[in-house]
Order: sequence, then C-alpha cells, then structure tokens
Amino acid sequence: MTDYPPVSPYAAGLGGKCPRCGQGALFEGFLGLRKTCAVCALDYAKADPADGPAVFVIFIVGFVAVAVAFVARFVWFAPVWLAFLISAGLSAVVIVGLLRPLKATLIALQYANNAEEGRLEE
Repeated sequence: MTDYPPVSPYAAGLGGKCPRCGQGALFEGFLGLRKTCAVCALDYAKADPADGPAVFVIFIVGFVAVAVAFVARFVWFAPVWLAFLISAGLSAVVIVGLLRPLKATLIALQYANNAEEGRLEE
C-alpha cells in the first residue's frame, strides 16, 4: 500500500477531489459518487454522508432566503410576489452552489476521521 501525503479534508471537499490522494475526482455527474478513485483506487462504497449536506444547506439557505425576503419587502418596499421571487431565485442559486461542496467535505471528513457505522459494544 502506498503512503499518501495528508490531504486537508476541507481542500479535498471544496475541490470535489479524493479524500486520500487529493487528485482523483470524487463525483460522477452532479452529485453521484464514482465507485473508486481513478488515481489511488480508493473505494468510495463506504462514503455515505446521508442527509447531512442537505440539512446544512437547508439551514444556510433558510436563513439567507428569509433575510433577503425581509430586505426586499421592508427595505426596498418590493411587492410580496417580487420579494418571494427574488428570495426563491437566490435560494436556488445558493442550493446548487453549496450542495456539492458540502457533500464532498462531509465525505472527506468521514475519511479523515475514520468514521464508521455505530455499533454496540458487547
């Protein structure tokens, strides 16, 4: 087995790269994971961020959407429909921009911390 230099999970996650070598692509398509890394052959079968990235994105986008709608309505005095449209449009852009890097970062953090499924000790 080849030793790989340590890779920052945050750099690997934001770049969508392999958490072990930092070189190979993690994704196949927008959110689909590859089966293995093309560079170091790391198996991505155990990589499972589950709903974690979606939860973080919901919290971030919810806060931003409400703040933008509030500013649009009560600072710029936009009609309700326009405030909603601005907020919804910005939300869509932020969701698309955040979901992939957050998913990759959580996978890289799982790898860096040797995360495993929970089990009871006997």
